[in-house]
Amino acid sequence: MSENTYDSELTVVHLMRHGEVHNPDGVLYGRRSGYHLSELGRQMADRVAEHLAGRDITHVVASPLERAQETATPIAKAHGLDLGTDARLIEAGNVFEGKTFGVGDGALRKPANWKHLTNPFRPSWGEPYVEQVVRMMGALDAARDAARGHEAVLVSHQLPIWTVRSFVERRRLWHDPRKRQCTLASLTSFTYRGDKIVSVGYSEPARDLVPAHLLAGAKPVQGKSKAFGA
Repeated sequence: MSENTYDSELTVVHLMRHGEVHNPDGVLYGRRSGYHLSELGRQMADRVAEHLAGRDITHVVASPLERAQETATPIAKAHGLDLGTDARLIEAGNVFEGKTFGVGDGALRKPANWKHLTNPFRPSWGEPYVEQVVRMMGALDAARDAARGHEAVLVSHQLPIWTVRSFVERRRLWHDPRKRQCTLASLTSFTYRGDKIVSVGYSEPARDLVPAHLLAGAKPVQGKSKAFGA
């Protein structure tokens, strides 16, 4: 392949957020193991697999957490591919893991937790945004190299996906979590020409399956945690 052909070659890497998780206690589960897709979440995963069935997918990789692996499995199966694992796609670390984080009934009611909210720009409650960008860009570029001239699917988590998209689109990294455009089972798609990202797209193949209070921009509901960053 000539250098000019290589430089003009298009590759698409889809960053997919996992489907709905079985979480009856409404905790922010973060990096904790043992949280699997709900039945609805499995339907979301199947829906996206059907949506991508006709695409030129040659590489499928997921975060090591169960919910991401389970979301990626039907996509890999539909294309006859082995499912890979990349630890760089894991959820962002968060000191509130294991706690509820709802409206009026969660961890923020306790003064002992307020010390973790002093710096929203880093953020002080978890993994720095810059560190998320570094690892997610590494995972994206590795997938680009593995699927040159084709398409790849990486299954990850809301906050890392939104953070790396914000970086690529040159937005500030700190933000209002309620305004992330990264709903359950959504696809944030990065198109590369050669090694350079030339466009970013977003789609929600399973939008009709997503509960209304979990859609981007939805108002918080008493007793229903959005499990930000999940």
